[in-house]
Amino acid sequence: MKNILWLIVGVGIGFYAAHRVNQTPQGRAFFADVDAKAREFGDAVVEGYKAREAELRSALDDANDVISDLTHRG
Repeated sequence: MKNILWLIVGVGIGFYAAHRVNQTPQGRAFFADVDAKAREFGDAVVEGYKAREAELRSALDDANDVISDLTHRG
């Protein structure tokens, strides 16, 4: 229970500090930079996921074609 209390206190202090830093022009620039990098990272993850999904769907389609050919031969 004590650890949870410290976690809550730490999160609260962190939010307060971030709010205070965001009130300065340098702080806003810092958070804008962090936000831009986080969005860039998220976009890269989504792009990679979609590319991998397309590869797997193509491989699955190829496997289905082979299975279909083999069943029609038999």
